[in-house]
Amino acid sequence: MGNVRLQTENLSVGYSGKALIREIALSLHAGEIMTLIGPNGAGKSTILKSIIRQLELVRGTVCLDGRDMAALSERDVSRRMSVLMTAHIHPELMTCFDVAATGRYPYTGRLGILTREDREKVSQCLELVHAADLADRDFSRISDGQRQRVLLARALCQEPEVLVLDEPTSFLDIRHKLELLAILKDMVRSRNLAVLMSLHELDLAQKISDYVVCVRGDAIERQGPPEEIFSADYMMTLYGAARGSYNALFGSLELEAVRGEPEVFVIGGGGSGVPVYRRLQRQGVPFAAGVLQENDVDFPVAQALAAHVISEKPFRPIGEDAFRAAAERMKRCQRVICPLSDFGPMNEKNRLLRQMAEEAGKLDV
Repeated sequence: MGNVRLQTENLSVGYSGKALIREIALSLHAGEIMTLIGPNGAGKSTILKSIIRQLELVRGTVCLDGRDMAALSERDVSRRMSVLMTAHIHPELMTCFDVAATGRYPYTGRLGILTREDREKVSQCLELVHAADLADRDFSRISDGQRQRVLLARALCQEPEVLVLDEPTSFLDIRHKLELLAILKDMVRSRNLAVLMSLHELDLAQKISDYVVCVRGDAIERQGPPEEIFSADYMMTLYGAARGSYNALFGSLELEAVRGEPEVFVIGGGGSGVPVYRRLQRQGVPFAAGVLQENDVDFPVAQALAAHVISEKPFRPIGEDAFRAAAERMKRCQRVICPLSDFGPMNEKNRLLRQMAEEAGKLDV
């Protein structure tokens, strides 16, 4: 782990001198992405705005490279930390190159005149974020995804050690979200950047973060690596969700199951059942699923969406008890769906279930 780039000590943040979140203790290292998560209104943006000095601290200190930020000039801070916040900016009559070039102002004189070296750095940063082709375009006439890349180039032009981003994927479609985060990860690796950001997409936060900070109530409730944070039960608790479920394995949310006596029996496995489970859930059809080994990728989704699941222990062939239970349940269902096409020693009993359904005239084909 790299050197500590940003650290908070006994930090309390809020508005008009009133603390909303207290005792914030964070240590952000070089080459690390730290992500704040939590419900809307929990105070993630308030923490970030306080750290970057948009809001006055209620209490405590923020240290940048071991120095109290309160003792640093704006120019000193701008040379070490750059910021990309959610709010749209609307510069008049500026090209994308002009917008990115404002990131060089901490290094220029009072008139902001760019040297040849400055202009080369701007071009390099636009190239790094795959926005070189936008250099001469009017910033006000490009897409949200393109704007985020140009603003990231501006942030990189400051040659920062710390990059702070507030909901950087807001307003972006899935393609531009993935592109932006991939670029960000590359920058962390190649430049040893330290990144502090907030995200509301749990699946992305789980996959890109090295360290996760959970904001809830008036405190940092929990922090640690993603493997320690993203459990199904804790995510539901953190967000106060009473319906549906969170799949920690896939980093995805599932709607709540349709309850009632199962009308359909699904013979799945190996991922084949998941689309069927979700389709039946959308249609409001209660269903049973089986027989699934408990280490099968279908199993957690079936648990979340099925009215009844028949399972077998991991790494074991389907046994007689599970087979009989499935056969009995299948008899009481009106239809049987079998998206599974490959059978072997471990799931031979599922092939027999399919055969029984076909002989009974219940198999959907």
